[in-house]
Amino acid sequence: MSDDKKKLGTRPPLGIKRTVETGKVKQSFSHGRSNTVVVEVKKRRILKPGDAKPEAEKQEEAKAAPEEKAAPAKKPAPEKKAPARKLSEAEEIARRKAETERMQREAEEERLRLAEEARRREEQKKASASREEAERAEANRRAEEEAERKAKEDAERAAEEARREAEEQKKAAAAPSPAAPRTADDRRAPKPAAPKKPDRTKGRPAPDRRSGKLTVNRALRGDEGGRARSLAALKRKREKEKRSQQHSGPREKTVRDVVVPDSITVAELAKRMGEKAADLVKSLFNMGMMVTVNQTVDQDTAELLVNEFGHKVQRVSESDVDIDTSEDVDPEDTLKSRPPVVTIMGHVDHGKTSLLDAIRGADVAAGEAGGITQHIGAYQVTPKGGDPITFLDTPGHEAFTEMRARGANVTDIVILVVAADDGLKPQTIEAINHTKAANVPMIVAINKIDKDGANPQKVREELLQHEVIVEAMSGDVQDVEVSAKKKTNIDKLLEAINLQAELLELKANPDRAADATVVEAKLDKGRGPVATVLIQRGTLKVGDTFVAGPAAGKVRALVDDHGRRVKEAGPSFPVEVLGLSALPSAGDPFTVVENEARAREVADYRQRKLDEQRTTAAPMSLENMFAKKGAQTIQFPMIIKADVQGTAEAINAAVNKISTEEIEVRVLHSGVGAITESDVTLAASTGAPIIGFNVRPNAKAREVANREQVEFRYYDVIYHLTDWVKEAMAGELGPEIIENVRGRAEVKQVFPAGKKDKAAGLLVVEGVIQKGFHARLTRDDVIVSKTVIDSLRRFKDDVKEVEAGTECGVVLQDTNDIKPGDMLEVFEVEEKARTIE
Repeated sequence: MSDDKKKLGTRPPLGIKRTVETGKVKQSFSHGRSNTVVVEVKKRRILKPGDAKPEAEKQEEAKAAPEEKAAPAKKPAPEKKAPARKLSEAEEIARRKAETERMQREAEEERLRLAEEARRREEQKKASASREEAERAEANRRAEEEAERKAKEDAERAAEEARREAEEQKKAAAAPSPAAPRTADDRRAPKPAAPKKPDRTKGRPAPDRRSGKLTVNRALRGDEGGRARSLAALKRKREKEKRSQQHSGPREKTVRDVVVPDSITVAELAKRMGEKAADLVKSLFNMGMMVTVNQTVDQDTAELLVNEFGHKVQRVSESDVDIDTSEDVDPEDTLKSRPPVVTIMGHVDHGKTSLLDAIRGADVAAGEAGGITQHIGAYQVTPKGGDPITFLDTPGHEAFTEMRARGANVTDIVILVVAADDGLKPQTIEAINHTKAANVPMIVAINKIDKDGANPQKVREELLQHEVIVEAMSGDVQDVEVSAKKKTNIDKLLEAINLQAELLELKANPDRAADATVVEAKLDKGRGPVATVLIQRGTLKVGDTFVAGPAAGKVRALVDDHGRRVKEAGPSFPVEVLGLSALPSAGDPFTVVENEARAREVADYRQRKLDEQRTTAAPMSLENMFAKKGAQTIQFPMIIKADVQGTAEAINAAVNKISTEEIEVRVLHSGVGAITESDVTLAASTGAPIIGFNVRPNAKAREVANREQVEFRYYDVIYHLTDWVKEAMAGELGPEIIENVRGRAEVKQVFPAGKKDKAAGLLVVEGVIQKGFHARLTRDDVIVSKTVIDSLRRFKDDVKEVEAGTECGVVLQDTNDIKPGDMLEVFEVEEKARTIE
């Protein structure tokens, strides 16, 4: 550290110097008095490096300190300065260390002192604030008491004045006229005392000179005292007066036209009336009906409430709540051309999906289990240089009848795929019938022309049996010979589709709320309920509120057939919709509505109708009642969970067709999505197996299933599932027992055999009697007992069998009720494995 700039208060260490200096301080007192006091000032000596003193000088200073204290006023005689001894390096380090510790200690003491002073100032500030708050509270309390007292005095004064005026009026009425002399009684009557004036100062607290400092409230109260009103209160008072002047008369009631359906909740009725729900509940209580706001009232009660509150009633039936899009027809000038919707139909394994693969350029069939389509697929294809075409691929298995019918109902053109080597099959004929019922034009695609044994002409001739006449045979139905495997004549098929679409002149209005049809629905683990819809008219956008069957929702996202998210979908566009509150059924109408309240109203109405259909049992006639009585039909329960709604419907229909008179399938529960814990609990309580079609159980369901020993069956091809159901039902029935009658004999005589048994002498009438055969003993054509031939003898010899026309003796097992004249029928039992077709 440089010594050029000296520290404040430092002096060069030139020998020993006194550390105490004398000084005077003047003190001032009251009445002009003053005093001068001599004080001591002890200054700290700050040493610089190299200014250390020898040990002898320190001892001399320590000896001189008491003498200086004893005589502070005397100055010491000047001494000669001794030469400073140079300190060693160790002493210098020790001195510096001691000086550093001392300075740190002094700094710490200074910090503690300052902190204590700050804390003391903070406490004083808080105490002062609390005192001021208490003073303000006391002043406010006194002001309120003063205002109350003043109001009470005013009321008493007004009452006293009114009483005095009343007494004066009475006296004036009872006083005699001026001319009449005063009687002795009048002179003796004492004069009424004058009323005392109320003492306004009575009860008022005396002014307190120590009440504290002047506050804003005390300044505003003035001499009268009381609490001054704030500016906001005065402003509110003026606005209230202004409103009362503007609306001095009664407000006019708004009369509404209230739409009342067959049944409505009290809360919804109050909302439509613009009244408070509590007022409606109160009116119903007065009518003797104890209801809450969430309870439903009938139409007559709702009409009484509407009339009571002064509104007008518009009665509508409950069916009017539902949306009927058939009456909503778009004007011709709003219609624009749209892509055609083409459905590919035909028998299983005739190449429907392979043909669509050839058109799309994608391999879909490879991803289908068993090589067959399990649910409807919707795709949009844009050929090179052509317009877009929407394709629907329907399953061809016999179990998917409903899907094929649904595909025919939402389509514009049907492509009937027929294998050139197989010809027409049952599902082909069924597809033709669906197409005719839907009144949809058809294009016949004769597939597999590249295979050996292909005969397209035979297919055309077979179509004649079902009134389908192709153009090659002078008809109006187009036919194209194609090969999906080698992509032969695919362009001709697309040309035929475009030609048919031009003839139909397909148009729709894209500038309106969307109307669509649910083609397929499934429950996705990550996305929730998902519906594949086909837009028929309008444009569906993200954020639209919709109702799909008994499910309502708001479009959260739209996904096209390539898995890409889109913001809107126009007519004839297939798209997946996310945002449903529940899972709709395949084929349900999908309609965009104006708000969420309307969507909930329609969805609730449709759900009520579905519940009524599910709970309402068909009426049973007397004949059916007696026919059912005594029937020993075995129930075969099962639980079905599938990946999509259409597949679940197809499985239900397929297994119900397997039922026979002896055993019938009972589907306890059918749903979409993974197998859950509730499904396992239901299966455990009923002993039913769980069939999972393209789904698996979650972890909790597996844990419960292992504990409860529940059977799981997993399938991805529907005919594998139906084959197992047939085998399981046959096993439930057990093997079929077949009785083959081998012979008959007549009992001629009965002999005792041993202590308990009896032997019967028989004459074999028909067939053969053999030892060990089952026997049936009848008496007057009534079965007496069923037994087994235990012993067979002819004369005294044991024999294995006896033929017709000969006599023999038999011992029957476990029966002694034998009489002459009884008939013995001998038969052989054969067990045969049961099969269900």
